[in-house]
Amino acid sequence: MKNNIRCTERRYMNHAYKIGCITIVDNDLNLIQTMDEYLRNNNLCTALVRTREEALTRYNNDEVIIVNMDLVRHNGFELLRTLRDRGDVPIIVVGSRRDEYDAVTWLNSGADEYLTTPLSMARLLAHINALSRRRVRFTAGMRSRAQGARWLFAGWELRLKSRKLYDPSGRVVPLTAAEYSLLVTFVESAERALSREYLQRATRVHGEILDRSIDVQILRLRRKLEGDAQAPRLIKTVRGVGYSFTMPAARA
Repeated sequence: MKNNIRCTERRYMNHAYKIGCITIVDNDLNLIQTMDEYLRNNNLCTALVRTREEALTRYNNDEVIIVNMDLVRHNGFELLRTLRDRGDVPIIVVGSRRDEYDAVTWLNSGADEYLTTPLSMARLLAHINALSRRRVRFTAGMRSRAQGARWLFAGWELRLKSRKLYDPSGRVVPLTAAEYSLLVTFVESAERALSREYLQRATRVHGEILDRSIDVQILRLRRKLEGDAQAPRLIKTVRGVGYSFTMPAARA
């Protein structure tokens, strides 16, 4: 099937944005044709691919990727992790299993949404639009943060334009790209409990990909911020929820 690539312009929060191509990874002809027809009727461009190799080749051109994991289950996690390691393109996983364990497993492995079959096309479109709006919202936020602002907390200073962190003595503490994104997420939501899933999503749209275990990145950041990473004062574990940045943070 040929695809006439085009972008649909929409508006959100006074920002004009374009929804790029929706890549569908599936070899169920009936389902793929149904999705293709519905999305095109709603002025979205689609690209239909049948193999893992095609999906990886198209990756940089995607707005959203839809993957039917029932048909690639034997290597589905490998495909999902490979796609996620390459960048922050939203991924919707489609599957027939309705149990919570299956959904949680896919989401923890890098999927942004998990939808079950039989698939509601209207709901699929709503999720695509929501994911696109989310990217616009965080992109706009990143632009505003990049205009020389800084965050102050517990004697520390995080400069957003230079992406540098200064400890209370004025010494620069080097941060990896992932650690920087994680710290920005924390100071923006200081004194609030944040779930692991939220931290994974938020840091992804900041433009970085974290280790598959958010806990590993938390530990690394604690080692740089805390005198004793095993008895943290700044980033505390909230049992049953995730983590909280306990100190007030002020933007200057």
